[in-house]
Amino acid sequence: MRLRRGRRVRPGEPVIPEAGVTSAATLARYMQETRSGLLVETLKLAKYSALTHAAVALTVVGLFWGTAPRAYLIGLLVVIGIASSAAIALAWRFRGHFAGTPSEAEIGRGYRVSGAIALTIGMSWSTMPMVLFPPADADHRMIVVAIAAGLISDAYTLGPILSVSLLFAVPVVLGSFIALATSGDTVAASIAVLLAIYAAFVLFSVRHMSLLSFQRILDRVRVSDQNQTIGLLLREFEASTSDWLWETDRDGRFDHVSERVAQVAGRSAAALQGLPFRDLLACGEGGRQGSGAAEVVAHLHEGTPFQDLVVELPFREGTRWWKLSGKPVLDRTGRLAGFRGVGSDVTASRISEARIAFLASYDPLTGLANRTLFHDLASAECDRAAGTGAPCALLYLDLDGFKTVNDSFGHGAGDQLLRSVAQRLQPFAAEDTWIFRLGGDEFAVLHRCAGAFEASVLARSIIAAVSAPYRIDALAAEIGVSVGIAMTPHDALDPESLLRKADLALYRAKARGKGTFHLFERDLEITQRTRRELEADLKLALQRDEFELHYQPLTSLRDGRVVGFEALLRWRSPTRGFVTPAEFIPVAEATGMIVAIGRFALMAACREAARWPGQIRVAVNISPIQFRTSEFLRDIAAALQATGLEPGRLEIEITESVFLDKTAITMANLHELRSRGIRIALDDFGTGYSSLSYLAKFPVDKIKIDRSFVRDIDGEDGNLAVIEAILAIAQKLSIAVTAEGVETAEQAQVLRVRNCSDIQGFLISPARPAAEIPGLIERVPEDFHRLFPAPPRSETQPRLVAGR
Repeated sequence: MRLRRGRRVRPGEPVIPEAGVTSAATLARYMQETRSGLLVETLKLAKYSALTHAAVALTVVGLFWGTAPRAYLIGLLVVIGIASSAAIALAWRFRGHFAGTPSEAEIGRGYRVSGAIALTIGMSWSTMPMVLFPPADADHRMIVVAIAAGLISDAYTLGPILSVSLLFAVPVVLGSFIALATSGDTVAASIAVLLAIYAAFVLFSVRHMSLLSFQRILDRVRVSDQNQTIGLLLREFEASTSDWLWETDRDGRFDHVSERVAQVAGRSAAALQGLPFRDLLACGEGGRQGSGAAEVVAHLHEGTPFQDLVVELPFREGTRWWKLSGKPVLDRTGRLAGFRGVGSDVTASRISEARIAFLASYDPLTGLANRTLFHDLASAECDRAAGTGAPCALLYLDLDGFKTVNDSFGHGAGDQLLRSVAQRLQPFAAEDTWIFRLGGDEFAVLHRCAGAFEASVLARSIIAAVSAPYRIDALAAEIGVSVGIAMTPHDALDPESLLRKADLALYRAKARGKGTFHLFERDLEITQRTRRELEADLKLALQRDEFELHYQPLTSLRDGRVVGFEALLRWRSPTRGFVTPAEFIPVAEATGMIVAIGRFALMAACREAARWPGQIRVAVNISPIQFRTSEFLRDIAAALQATGLEPGRLEIEITESVFLDKTAITMANLHELRSRGIRIALDDFGTGYSSLSYLAKFPVDKIKIDRSFVRDIDGEDGNLAVIEAILAIAQKLSIAVTAEGVETAEQAQVLRVRNCSDIQGFLISPARPAAEIPGLIERVPEDFHRLFPAPPRSETQPRLVAGR
């Protein structure tokens, strides 16, 4: 087979597909550069492959030192070591050489040396099965076969050059096959057939990979070769559009300057050729650069692409704006070779945009700055105040009685009144004071001041000026104004927060009778209002039975049975939606409503648990506040009596904070619960106070390892050691242990082999409604056994020793 114009293809070498007629010289260059690329890719992996062979040879010597001829082992190690060293030296010697433009002779020498090294290593390894397999026992024979299979797969490393790969792999395959086939063992003969099939697959795959590598590198060479043609097309594009193309060398100097670039720059092409691009951007007095120029220069210096950057150029005849995009050009070694990009003069559109932006920043009715400009200036003032500490006050104004005028006399009168208010506010504008209309009858004043006293003085002056009577045509109107004041940086560091806090202060000012001002205080309304609303909703929730319980299973790590469920409180408010316990429990505890909520949870959990199989318990979290009340035991007794639940099936979960209050009621409740047969579990164990001392003073039935330890059980922060210590102590004290927050099978397995009693977490199931419990009781063991199909043999389980 021949390439066009007479070039002959080497055996096994892919054919260069052609589109159109290509000269023989071009085809030869394509082939030369492609073969060079294949050699580069092979050399990149050669050192790693060589190190692997040396390591395998050392391993073989160690494994067979006492069972094989030592002279052969030493010889094998020496030959492999020398060949591997040669491969590393070849890769080091030519690591950058072939990335350039080597000659055909140099490429051929690289191929021959690579092939010789590969053949040497392959021939050396081919002797290994024939020498080591026949006298070896069954275990060592398995090792020989495994090594041979692994060596055959190394053909992938040499895959880019098919001939080098074959020179290595074929001797290994033949040596392995002969050794296995002639051993006289039927099993070995069968393995020989399988090994041959595997080797055929590997060699077929390597050939396919070699073809793909060849085509990929060839495509890369072609693309590079076609760049000049693309350049011609781009120059034609430049001549037919208003945009223009620019190009620099690796030093950032203009290269290939076109007439279009010279025209827009106002200089000759000769003057621009070799001129640093940054100098073109420095058109102002003393070489001053306009806005955006520094960013473009930074991209050129760092060699990073940029797109649609607008640069201001202060020409003598007037300011102009260019929009520039650029992309770095890399040479074949990956180094920066220059930049290419496109530019356009956007001066006309820039001026139009500035005009539109100006109109968009002011209120057409009053002529005052609008909300957009307020946000920009307020942002700048917040940044300035944060950096310098110098305060700026926001005065948030709301007209009192404007709606009455607007509704009584019409929108025309209302508009005129707003213009009159704006006129009265204008005299307060100064270098350090800005006036805004935010919308409707709301105005704002930004005032740089020394502090709250100066802002208060300005507020009084504004209230006096705005509250004076107005004349609207023949009508007299009187309105007032209320002002809320917030300060940056003391009260807020961003415009939204500053305006929100000024609005809260304005709300207080209006609540005090209007026509006055109020300064924002940190303990003002937002917390109180939110808290009052949540308190009111909690009361309604109790009245409307909006609370419900979901149940999360506790699963035995011994056999996967569901041993109990933890009852978890849920609140779905018709107005708030789902409210997390973290949000409403603190409020409920602070207001005392937690007692009523806890009483509901006890009754509902016991009622539901009474429907379950008799061996399954229910756990209920009890707030320390409820636990310390004298009514707590009566609540327990009432729930058990009303539902018929056996006391031993009720588990009360308390936190360590219960032990802090050693009152008579607390201790009496603890002992009474134990005497009635009700189980006590210590929740969130290890995260609170002196947990071990409490276990010694008052033994509990169960401790629950906090999810924070389980989550990082595989980490290096000692969590596993803590868990092991807890399990060891619990075993000594005959206390059951539940691990919370188990989300992965790996976490469960770690806990299982360390004799943790049971687990709870999303791995098994999240908390589910009561209606799904029968299904969970049946499904969880099945899921458990799918996760852990065979229970660990007792002799493989580690025994816990105190102190470990």
